Amino acid sequence: MTPEMRNTLSPFRDKAIAQGIPADEVERWLDTARPCVTLSQGGDGPVVGMFGGPLMLPADTPTPVFPFVASVDLTALPADATDLPLPPDGHLLLFAFPDDDGDLVNIGEVVYVPADAATEERDRNSGFWSEVDEFRKMVEAFPQGRLRATTTPSLPCHYAVQIPGSTHTAPLPGHPHSRELAELWEATRGDIATGGPLQLGGFASEEAVHLDPVNSVVECAVKTAEARGWGEAVSGAVEDWVLLADWNPRIEGMEGAVVHWAIQHEDLTARRFDRTIATVFWNP
Repeated sequence: MTPEMRNTLSPFRDKAIAQGIPADEVERWLDTARPCVTLSQGGDGPVVGMFGGPLMLPADTPTPVFPFVASVDLTALPADATDLPLPPDGHLLLFAFPDDDGDLVNIGEVVYVPADAATEERDRNSGFWSEVDEFRKMVEAFPQGRLRATTTPSLPCHYAVQIPGSTHTAPLPGHPHSRELAELWEATRGDIATGGPLQLGGFASEEAVHLDPVNSVVECAVKTAEARGWGEAVSGAVEDWVLLADWNPRIEGMEGAVVHWAIQHEDLTARRFDRTIATVFWNP
């Protein structure tokens, strides 16, 4: 987080202190801020990818079973757009089916295509969803078009942690006023940060946030690793994971749905994007 970006959070700082939250706690909260990049079809930022478009994959990469959402050109991302150790070049391809029937199951994947990889075009409409009218119509409603990037600050939208062995929660460690701070960010971020339907890095958000949404991804990951036989343990600790991307499909009939892709820190560093897990939150 650059000093210039932190300075953009000054209105939040001033309002938090005016509410009676101790200044030192407000500063600790601001210390958690992370840079992220929001991607949208409007604005004047650089073009860094697109919703939809041709599905280009290396010959030895299986066609994902989930619908194709977007591609991101990592070379085109602004410098220091996120604090994620992303590859400096190549493309990230995001896939997701934003419906899980209320079950906590993996609904997406990520493919990294190196810059020097020879690719071939694949059929975007060959997944399980293409044979069911309801599913096909949902995917046909996915947004299409170029994506422009804006670098912006991100603060936690959640404010509690689960107490081990209990159904109760507690404020985020070190932040006794975490609820007030998260609620203030929800009320002010529209005036401070630039939003967009797709976000890389930063903190996960969804309607009525309480716990970190990455928690549900981690829970799903543990089950998915066992089912897939990944051969090595997957951490059940949320601090070992990081949000890779958030996507609000903005599909009619699924208003408020948000897809979260998350990955373990060690897998991101090793570029094992095939171990990315995705979940969807939707409160109909």
